[in-house]
Amino acid sequence: MVPKPTPSFPNPAPVAPGTPMSNLTNATPYADLTRPQTIVLISQPAGQACAVVGGIMAARMQRLGAKAVVVDGRVRDLGELRKLEVPVWSKGTSVIGAGAETKFHAREVEIRVGETVVRPGDLVMVDEEERGIVCVPVERVEEVLELMEKSVAADERVLEDVRGGGSVGEAFKKFRS
Repeated sequence: MVPKPTPSFPNPAPVAPGTPMSNLTNATPYADLTRPQTIVLISQPAGQACAVVGGIMAARMQRLGAKAVVVDGRVRDLGELRKLEVPVWSKGTSVIGAGAETKFHAREVEIRVGETVVRPGDLVMVDEEERGIVCVPVERVEEVLELMEKSVAADERVLEDVRGGGSVGEAFKKFRS
């Protein structure tokens, strides 16, 4: 998301270096572009005080089949968001709507969330129980799945050994090395 000039804000903040060209028109609200079975990931420029997702946009994304909405920025309308079945995660909240400071700029482009680069096609997993989000580069999905299978199997053996009276250190040596 990058501010674009509008009648209300003719001089928005400058576009950050490396920002992709806009591939959206002002005619279609971003939520209407949601694809079914996806996790919507939205990156907000640092320093903006407004929210970029609220109850209306999240409800539309849910209706179109989003599996989760992850906002590297702020949301609002928490009461409405809690009523939805689709989980909405964010760094923070604001009472200020998106129209005050931002316009959506591009979709299906590489973005940075903290130190993580997320590209179209990457696998983004949201774990509500553990309250965590993981991004796996598309070219490493098979490798990660194979590693996860081995890791889970090892941890199951470790847990069984510990429950049977073994020490954690010894169980790690036996099953994780």
